[in-house]
Amino acid sequence: SNFRIVGFTAEVELPELVEIGQAHGIPVMADLGSGALLDTADFGLAHEPTVQESVAAGAAVVCFSGDKLLGGPQAGIIVGQARYVEPMKRHPLARALRADKLCLAGLQATLMHYLRDEATEQIPVWRMIATPVEELDRRARRWRRALARAGVRAEVVDGRSTVGGGSLPGETLPTRLLALPLPDPQRVAEALRRHDPPVVARIEEDRLVLDPRTVLPEEERALLQALLEVVAG
Repeated sequence: SNFRIVGFTAEVELPELVEIGQAHGIPVMADLGSGALLDTADFGLAHEPTVQESVAAGAAVVCFSGDKLLGGPQAGIIVGQARYVEPMKRHPLARALRADKLCLAGLQATLMHYLRDEATEQIPVWRMIATPVEELDRRARRWRRALARAGVRAEVVDGRSTVGGGSLPGETLPTRLLALPLPDPQRVAEALRRHDPPVVARIEEDRLVLDPRTVLPEEERALLQALLEVVAG
């Protein structure tokens, strides 16, 4: 689902589809995919339609993911008008496809963060999206100093973070990268992936690159330990 069609393209907006459906007695189902509950435009990204907007537009049924931009466990969620949702709950397939208790517990915990207005502080994907560049710069420089003490040369450079995750195709955010000029960055990248815990870096312009936007603060110690063991060790 993570793609973009460019060029001379057009699509019928959901409110217009709902109006056509109502005129002909046909319920309209909207498949959102990303499950966004926050407006991505508030974070410098293109606007991703939210679940609330689709429901308000009059869609009879709205489908979306429990992971992706919602930020919870992988699951499929259906909301909408009771006369359409209730028969789905009673359908024999619902028993085969229903989420287990662990998934429901994770989903409940995730949604509670939205209800408490703390999604950008508690849900990993939104923590990463909401982190300002100034904070990313401070963290990247802290990593560089830690590596320098072990004799490892690194630079802090401008970069872009790709959101990805099955949503916001082509959208990026500004970031600050830790770049390591190494003789064989491919070998080091492979060694990091084999490390426990694994570290997935990328290579740009023959340098091993790490993006602090994709690393939560509580993961920094493990990351630096892996870098020191693989690069300096």
